[in-house]
Amino acid sequence: MSDLKAHADLLRELHHGNLLVLPNAWDEASAELVVETGFPVVATSSAAVADVLGHGDGERAPWREMFAAVARIARAVPVPVTVDAEAGYGLAPDRLVAELLEAGAAGCNIEDTDHRAGGLVDAAAHADRLARIRAAADASGVPLVLNARIDTFLPPSGLSGADRTTEALRRGRLYREAGADCVYPIGVASAEDIGRLVKGVPGPVNGNAGAELDLAALASLGVARVSFGPRFYRAGFAAMRDGLEELRRAAGMEEGPGAGAS
Repeated sequence: MSDLKAHADLLRELHHGNLLVLPNAWDEASAELVVETGFPVVATSSAAVADVLGHGDGERAPWREMFAAVARIARAVPVPVTVDAEAGYGLAPDRLVAELLEAGAAGCNIEDTDHRAGGLVDAAAHADRLARIRAAADASGVPLVLNARIDTFLPPSGLSGADRTTEALRRGRLYREAGADCVYPIGVASAEDIGRLVKGVPGPVNGNAGAELDLAALASLGVARVSFGPRFYRAGFAAMRDGLEELRRAAGMEEGPGAGAS
């Protein structure tokens, strides 16, 4: 447990220096590659982990399977592991914290999408849940780094235009007051929007790289942390598809699913 506390302390410290870059992993091999290439933290992608396990994203995978995958990753690497725990799988805060610690996590993402009813969870209710997760983690002796994901920029939120940023600002402040170490307005694609959020929310903000927002731009705007989600996992499949197409052509096989199969 002392090693896990050290990992949590290090992870929290890394939010207050140079941009913390998190190329998300999905299994032991991908996590080991992240570490071998010099990154100081391994983050998981729930979408990628669930897909590997044969399930869809959005809490469709059994939580025990998800945490078992996290535990395998944590055992495989010597650095802090922060877990995409989706919306917490309906677990009570103390149970969620216990499962995260048992898996070897030093931090986690918790999102404010309601995967059962749809849309966003009420902001005040979600802030209360985050506060109880914070309290349970602190009481455990391992102060997990809590990254509160804000889903106002995602289509299921039902928000559009400036309303997305306004609501993200409101939620970000509430979540920070509740004890979140960092807030993560996922899906923000413009420098103007992420700039407003960095200025308007006290404390570290997690961003995403994109066409307008490369790492240099995010760093210049004051973003503390950047995530890539399932991007590298999906890129691996795209590369495999290209390789298979090239192999099919080299073998003189007909085009189409199952073509040439005996």
